[in-house]
Order: sequence, then C-alpha cells, then structure tokens
Amino acid sequence: MLKGHRTWEFVQKPVILSTGTVGGPFEGNGAIAEDFDLLHSDLWLNQDSYEKAHRVLLEEACQRAIEKAQIQQEQVQFFLGGDLINQITPTSFALRTLEIPYLGLFGACSTSMEGLALAAFIVNAKGADYLLTGASSHNAAVEKQFRYPTEYGGQKPPTAQWTVTGAGVALLSDSGEGPRVTSATVGRVIDMGLTDPFNMGGAMAPAAVDTIESHLKERGIQPSYYDLIVTGDLGHIGHEIAFDLLKKHGIQISEEQFQDCGMMIYREGQPVLAGASGAGCSATVVYGHLLNRMKKGEFKRMLVVATGALLSPVSFQQGETIPCIAHAVSIEFDGRQ
Repeated sequence: MLKGHRTWEFVQKPVILSTGTVGGPFEGNGAIAEDFDLLHSDLWLNQDSYEKAHRVLLEEACQRAIEKAQIQQEQVQFFLGGDLINQITPTSFALRTLEIPYLGLFGACSTSMEGLALAAFIVNAKGADYLLTGASSHNAAVEKQFRYPTEYGGQKPPTAQWTVTGAGVALLSDSGEGPRVTSATVGRVIDMGLTDPFNMGGAMAPAAVDTIESHLKERGIQPSYYDLIVTGDLGHIGHEIAFDLLKKHGIQISEEQFQDCGMMIYREGQPVLAGASGAGCSATVVYGHLLNRMKKGEFKRMLVVATGALLSPVSFQQGETIPCIAHAVSIEFDGRQ
C-alpha cells in the first residue's frame, strides 16, 4: 500500500457512501448554495455563543450523512475530524452528543483531507465497516480567536480571506456504491518564513506544491491523470503563487484543471477579499459541490489538496513564522462503481 516515502494507494478503494454539508447565511448567498444539505439564516443557530453554534454545524452534517446512507448511528464505528478552535472543542462537544468513538485531529484548514486519508487507511485495512470524517469552521468563532471579534469592524488587507461557516463530512465504507478514495499523500511541514496572518494563501502555497509534486512522483503519474486538481483554500493570491511554482517545477497543468475551493464557494461581488478559508471550506466544497459534479459525470478523477497554516494566536504573538502543510487525497468515480 505504501508508494514511495509518503503516499498510500488503497487496494480496497474505500467508498464514500454519503456526505453531509451544512452552511451559514453567507454561504447561502454564495455560488454553490444549492449543494448544501442545510443552510442556516443566521450565525447563532439558536445558540447563545458562536462556539456552540459551531458545534451544531458538525452535529447536523453528521446526522445528514447518516440519514442519507440509510444506516443507524450506532453502526458508525469511528469519527475522525477537527476544527480551528482551541483544543478542537466544537468537534469534541459534537461527538459528546453523537456518542461515536472519536479521534480528534488538528491540521488547521487541511483537516478535511487529513481525516479522509486516515479514514480511508482504516477502512482499507478492515478497521471499520462505517466511519465518519469531516471538518468545520464558524466565521465569527474563528475570527474572534485568531484576529478580532467581528463586532469590532476591524479593517483587513486585500490578502485576507473570509472564514467559511460550514461543516462537511463523509461516511466511508469498504463496500457499496459511490466515489472511491484511491490514494493519499501525507504532507510535510513547510515554512518559508512568512509572518503575516492576513496572507494565509501566500504562506500555504509552497506546501500545496510540495505535496502535489510528491504525489505525482510517488504514484508515477502525470497531472493529466486527473481531470481536476483542487487546493483547499489558497484563495486568489495563493492559487496564483502555487500555479507559478508548479510551472517552475516543470509540472504542466492547465488553469482549467487547477482550481481552488476558496475561489468556488462565494459569488463574484461578495466581500471576501482574496477568497474563502477555514477548515469548513474544503470540507463543504468537496463533500457537497465537487462530489455532486462528479456523480453527474462532469469528471471522473480529482486530487484534493487541502492546505493548512499551523499557527496559533500564541505562536504569532511570540514572533514565530507560519508553518504550513497540505494533505492530498485522490477520489475517483466512473458511474459504475
């Protein structure tokens, strides 16, 4: 199953039986609103704090995925996932409610594909019959922790990105019908010395390129093998940097083939500056919009490269630079699987 130094090829090709995606009001006005299973009209979700609302997003996404797969919640053996809040408490508290055996993960905004890679590994090794994995974020909760509470109305530079309010999960099994997880490449921590927390796309782009390059080399394939190579949340600035770096590294990829979740989720004209970000960004776009397109036959093979900036408010205040990571997972579907 191990190919090269850090790539797994899954012989059993675990199946994504179903998904669940939940979003907030800003996402409901976005470009892919129809691909969410549930959209809320306000950020509070009938809770008395944004962090509690964050928890509800994930609970609802998990419940939707289980319902769509037509199984009982008790049949799900494990949940793998996380978020951006201190000690991933929204995820932990959601799993307190769901009562599913739980492995908490923190990969910042790369958590969605970190979880999918590990979930596929477990299912491929016959470690579970049904397994949930996913990630979530909440704009107001994340902004409060990493920057300023939104009520302050703080000004942001053009390089900043808008944190997605959303949760996306996938239910995996070793049998059934649906898109299949065929491989994964685990990312390395890449730190280019950037210190600006308002330029996450620029900081994360080299990590995305490093993982893509390793994935192609270790699998012995060309970029043309995939119909779509999509990064997690580089936004307009990081996406452009990554595209230039790929060309400099001799990786031939077209602009149409190379896309970014952070550039897909919102409409032109929404005030998101450089694009979307957050652990819920790639989770909702992949498990909603992109898998829906794949099931419609628009493409058969995609490589999802979720990117994450591994900083904290404390590390930033102590003058640390921003280490970044990217995890890649390939998903394939030919309509007959």
